[in-house]
This record gives sequence, structure tokens and C-alpha cells, in this order.
Amino acid sequence: MYVIATFVTLVVVALMLVPFLRRRDGPVNRKLFLWGGGVALPFVTLSFLVPYVMTVGHETRAPAAADRLSIDVTGHQYWWEISYQQPGVFPSGISAATSANELRLPVGVPVELRLRSNDVIHSFWVPSLAGKTDLIPGRVNRMVIQADRPGVYRGQCAEFCGREHALMAFDVVVLPRPEFNAWLTRLAHPALEPASPELRQGRDLFVSLGCGGCHTVRGVTNGTLGPDLTQVGARRMIGAGAVRGGVGNIAGWISSAQHLKPGNAMQSYDQLSGQQLRAVAYYLESLK
Repeated sequence: MYVIATFVTLVVVALMLVPFLRRRDGPVNRKLFLWGGGVALPFVTLSFLVPYVMTVGHETRAPAAADRLSIDVTGHQYWWEISYQQPGVFPSGISAATSANELRLPVGVPVELRLRSNDVIHSFWVPSLAGKTDLIPGRVNRMVIQADRPGVYRGQCAEFCGREHALMAFDVVVLPRPEFNAWLTRLAHPALEPASPELRQGRDLFVSLGCGGCHTVRGVTNGTLGPDLTQVGARRMIGAGAVRGGVGNIAGWISSAQHLKPGNAMQSYDQLSGQQLRAVAYYLESLK
């Protein structure tokens, strides 16, 4: 398309220069310009481009093969729910495993994304990997994405969806296939038992404060209203791009979520003592 667009641009520029280069007293063939530049050229160009674009567009949304990794991506105000569907990988009785605000992919493998919205129109966009595709309430849009180099790529909601639209980001982490498979297998398992009294206190506070009413930590709580936190300690960012990860920022998010990202659904737990806040933050940071 770039080559064809360049060719069309050069032709149009050449036609625009003709009136300046012709002799002033020479005849002007207006019908040639009208029918050639206004009808024939667009007709020939579009007759080639439209079937080509439709074919390529269909291929980027091709249905998944039986063994292809499929990932459900659901947009919420203002975070991303990521659910992995991979036959034969998860333990018996588990059909999918969920994460949030971080999409992990195996390098060099086409992956089907099924895009949904839980509320308003969002748009899934990873500029370094693929064009944007809208998430529309009541509809499932599909795209096939492939990352050919390991690394971390920035993703962003590209459709204005409300007050905190700018802070609705996500990371795409591309891993070698063996490393990805090992991570995906771990994802479906329950969180490890806390290894110290402080971490156990943090877990108990997490439950007693009612955090499990919104958040899932597999094996501990089963909330579905907010992001899954089973591996929150391994994420580079928290709050869908609001702040970087780490114990300090996790504590800051717990106590001041409405200050850091006004209008999100997370309340600020500013009533916690310093010791309680540290315990919960250390527990969440340990979830990897």
C-alpha cells in the first residue's frame, strides 16, 4: 500500500504541475484531466487496492486453528482483563487462566485475540505490533497478532472511553516459547502460601478488608469486579499504567488510588496504619 500510495502521489503531483509547465497559449484538454485523473485513475487504483485490503484484513482476523493459543481481552473502565485459552496446558478441570493489564505472548507465534468490552467502546492498540481494533459492547472482534522479537511493548486504549482513558495502558511481554509455556502453566495454579508471618498478616488483611469482593487471588479469593491479582507482583506497572510496580507504589496505590487515578473503581484505603499498609503491600508484591 505504501508503494502504491507513493505512485499515486507522484502522478497527482505531476498532473498538478502540468498547468505551470505548459505554454500559456497552448490548449487545455479539460476532459482528459477530468476523466483521466478524476475517474480512470481512482477506478484502476481502487479496483486493485480494495480486494487486496479485504484479503489482508480477513487474514488478520482468521478463525483460530484447534491448537492455536487464543486470548480473550476485555476492556473495562479503566483496565484490561486478559484470559488465556490453551487446550491441554492447564491442570485438569481448568479451561482458562486470567491476568490483568499485561498480555504475554510467545515469540514468533500467531495468536488470536478475541476483543470484547464490558461497558463502553475501547480500542486495543500496540503500535509496534499491530494496528488498533475496537472493542464494542455486545460484539466480539478478532485479530491475529504476532511478535517476532522478545521484549516489552507498550499498549494503549486508543478510543476515548472516559475520564481516565489516558491511564488505560498495558504491557505486551514477548517471551521465548519454552519460557512462555512455563509461565502459562504457572498462571492457572493457586498463589503460593505466604512464607513469613508478615506476608501471612498481609494476606489475612487482604481478605478481612474485603479486597476479595473485587479481586481474585487464586486459592485465596474469587472476586470478578476488578483486576486479577494472582501475579500482580510480577507486573511492570500497576493501575493499568498509573504507576510502576514495587512495594512502595503498591502501598501508595492502596492508600491513594483515587489520588493517583481519579475516577477509577478502586477506593482509597487511607484508614490503614503504616504497619498494616506495609503488610498488605508486601503480600501483593510477593504474588509472582
